Amino acid sequence: MSTSSAPVKDATSDSTAAKVDMKFEIVVLPVSDVDRAKEFYTKLGWRLDAEFAHEDDFRVMQFTPPGSGCSVIFGKNVTPGVPGSAQGLYLIVSDIDQARADLIRRGVAVSEVFHGDGVYAGPDEPFLFGRRRVSGPDPERRTYRSFASFRDPDGNGWLLQELTSRLPGRLDPAATTFASVNDLAAAMRRASVAHGKHEARIGQADANWPDWYAEYMASEQSGKEPPQ
Repeated sequence: MSTSSAPVKDATSDSTAAKVDMKFEIVVLPVSDVDRAKEFYTKLGWRLDAEFAHEDDFRVMQFTPPGSGCSVIFGKNVTPGVPGSAQGLYLIVSDIDQARADLIRRGVAVSEVFHGDGVYAGPDEPFLFGRRRVSGPDPERRTYRSFASFRDPDGNGWLLQELTSRLPGRLDPAATTFASVNDLAAAMRRASVAHGKHEARIGQADANWPDWYAEYMASEQSGKEPPQ
């Protein structure tokens, strides 16, 4: 039986070909104790979407973080992964201090806020932008640059990453969306601060502030230059 496949037309070369959506929705976590993991992710305040079992040989459950389009699943006989081997799992937050305080309130052991200094061969556990953890948030509070970390009971490693605006090209500039009420409120607060500086520059109150807010918030998301 031949294993060769018939040649197919490269869809990327056909300008009339429709794009196929591929939505990344599930990360599988290897855990040793399903009930213990369930208790932990419930404590985080994540939504329990589903729980299924088949006699004593299969069990699976799905949790979704607040405002997330991606979920995690774990259970019995759902992955060959070694418990605790899932590392570098990023949770994007708009306010790292608020997110960390919420975890502490829920009884989760979470690291201090840290940032990298550009050293990629340092002694600390690898993370985006470095391998040396410098205490405190990024000095310039740049987007993408401030972190905190925690682990689940099996040692699966999570990182909080503060993201206040995305790099150009990451989002459709014509589509502005917010994952949660908290994200929308945080964006409005940043717009309010920026608008106050705008009014100081023009020397008067801006009666057209709703349009200015809208343009600022959309520009911040898409990585475009915000209004002045």
